[in-house]
Amino acid sequence: MLGNLSIVHVLLLLMIVVMVFGTSKLKNVGRDLGSAINGFKQAMREGEQSPPTPTPPQENLSHHKPDTTTTAMTKESSRDPGHTG
Repeated sequence: MLGNLSIVHVLLLLMIVVMVFGTSKLKNVGRDLGSAINGFKQAMREGEQSPPTPTPPQENLSHHKPDTTTTAMTKESSRDPGHTG
């Protein structure tokens, strides 16, 4: 179906789009799209110019002990009241 798309079909489709949305709305959409593309390009240029910032080393958290009070409370609250054990 799309293989048979001719210039007449494209022009007819564009005329319908202009009639539905209006020229002012299409102009605003085009302006917004252009400014978004320019902002993206500018951000890409700035990203290439600035060197990557070094990340601080992460602390080794293996020496910290878990809080056993909350674990004990959780275990007790999860027990079945009818369960003896």
